[in-house]
Amino acid sequence: MSIIVTLKSTKFNSLHPAYFPQNKRSAIAESITCLIIFMPHHTLNMSKELRSRAWFAKKGRDGFIYRAWMKNQGIPDDEFGKPVIGICNTWSELTPCNAHFRELAESVKKGIIQAGGLAVEFPVMSLGETLMKPTTMLYRNLASMDVEESIRANPLDGVVLMCGCDKTTPSLIMGAASVDLPTIVLSGGAMLTGRYKGKPLATSDVWRIADQVTLGNLDDSEIREMESCFGRSAGHCMVMGTASTMAVMTEALGMSLPGCAAIPAPDSRKKVIAQLTGREIVKMVSEDRKISSVLTREAFENAIVVNSATGGSSNFVVHLLAIAGRIGVDLHLDDFDAIGSKIPLLTNLQPAGEFYMEDFYYAGGLPVVIKELTHLLKETPSVNGHSIIYNSEKAENYDKKVLADFKSPFQENAGIVVVYGNLCENGAVIKPAAASEDLLVHTGKAVVFEDIEDYHARINSHDLEIDKDSVMVLKNAGPKGYPGMAEVGNMALPRQLLEKGIKDVVRVSDGRMSGTAYGTTVLHVSPESAAGGTLAFVENGDEIILDVPNRTLTLNVSEELLEKRKQCWTPPDLGIKRGYIQLYLDHVEQADQGADMDFLRGKSVDVKLRESH
Repeated sequence: MSIIVTLKSTKFNSLHPAYFPQNKRSAIAESITCLIIFMPHHTLNMSKELRSRAWFAKKGRDGFIYRAWMKNQGIPDDEFGKPVIGICNTWSELTPCNAHFRELAESVKKGIIQAGGLAVEFPVMSLGETLMKPTTMLYRNLASMDVEESIRANPLDGVVLMCGCDKTTPSLIMGAASVDLPTIVLSGGAMLTGRYKGKPLATSDVWRIADQVTLGNLDDSEIREMESCFGRSAGHCMVMGTASTMAVMTEALGMSLPGCAAIPAPDSRKKVIAQLTGREIVKMVSEDRKISSVLTREAFENAIVVNSATGGSSNFVVHLLAIAGRIGVDLHLDDFDAIGSKIPLLTNLQPAGEFYMEDFYYAGGLPVVIKELTHLLKETPSVNGHSIIYNSEKAENYDKKVLADFKSPFQENAGIVVVYGNLCENGAVIKPAAASEDLLVHTGKAVVFEDIEDYHARINSHDLEIDKDSVMVLKNAGPKGYPGMAEVGNMALPRQLLEKGIKDVVRVSDGRMSGTAYGTTVLHVSPESAAGGTLAFVENGDEIILDVPNRTLTLNVSEELLEKRKQCWTPPDLGIKRGYIQLYLDHVEQADQGADMDFLRGKSVDVKLRESH
């Protein structure tokens, strides 16, 4: 469609002379002509009627109400016939990892407008990993409910999910999956690697710094100086922690454009892919490509393979299970071991390796890894209509110190392992890539902490009986017990072990571990102790046997003694009797099922939306 401007038209020449003097009109007209020439115009052929027309195509009173109040934002009338694209934004100054999302959203809007859509930005609950207590995991399901109902209740034809900090990614995808509109994810990107005294400083160093503080080798003034050198740009953690794992998961699922996961937050190319994401969602709407066409069983299997090859966080398990539950894909804890545990490690990234997310991007990013895994992946469409295999065909590896060939990996059998036994009847997980190889088969005496307060009170006590062979056990850190399943499973070692040069012991917990952390840590024990799992009945001195090659975790205590202990046990009472947390406690499922709430599983796309006036 072309637009012809007649410069001598009566309408133009009658413009008020105070604003458009006669001697300036030629230049003004030329500017207007250029503006019109370079404004792209798209004729969209919709495969089905737009959902937003149930609002904006209405006649009479209802149509007036739906359109008139929107027009107070300066929206022309003809915009209401275009696809309405929601930009679901988790920007918040309380979520530092997403603090650049206001600016990034503007690039998304540009793409939507260029493709012929109407962009509308809306906020949802944001989850700031570094600030929220007791844990953002407690609120992941709540945020997903916010997302689901915000999308469903409003006149949206498609959605761009702006994700960054750890739980913002799974919560947004979970919520969107339950509505099943065309949906695409934009990952916010990692921050640049910190620098301190000429050396890299990153999130995984936080745990090493904490040990140095325990040993008295660092004072507060130096800690404060390190803090200022750490977060030197916008973005999430600069290692393959949970935030980056979620970005990789999203691209591996096919939910974001190829290459999106690894682009650093401050890189100008992040704005480019944001703009392209805006364009793509309009195409998805025009072709009616819904989130359910992307989140197939094959896509979940691909994500498990890719997570293993990238040394992704153990938190990947609980989030992917929850997403699968929302979209109706039959995924089980055993699948992570069966599909992923034998996959080699192809990335040399902290915490399992040496380099950082910035280096990952410069080396070629996730498409390089996907290309190396092509023979293990399945053909299934991504958001751009092509498979991740097709999207990665032309990827090149620019740095083999960072990214390995499949035949020459950095580590064999690097994927997450699932163990079972009388201590974890429904399973528990361990990440061998972050563990000490000599501890993967281990027998030791339990050193038990009843809860996180007990741990903090006694960990550096001179009376604590612990040695290098001990197994540290933390109870009441699971979904119900904490509540929210906090990242406290990677308990810091006591001073007395650190002073002896011991850097790792076996640790067992029903909690989680930060994706930026490391250690021989058995996590997500299910059933959790607060739900009456065997973990609740472990006592100091009990023998625990970990055998990762044989997939077992055993409490070497007789059934008779366990039964006797159970008779004396009462569930912990957190004293919560109202509000969202009570709802959570009543309905949250165990870690092996994804720790979602039972009434949120499955899609609810057939909800009848009655008129609001």
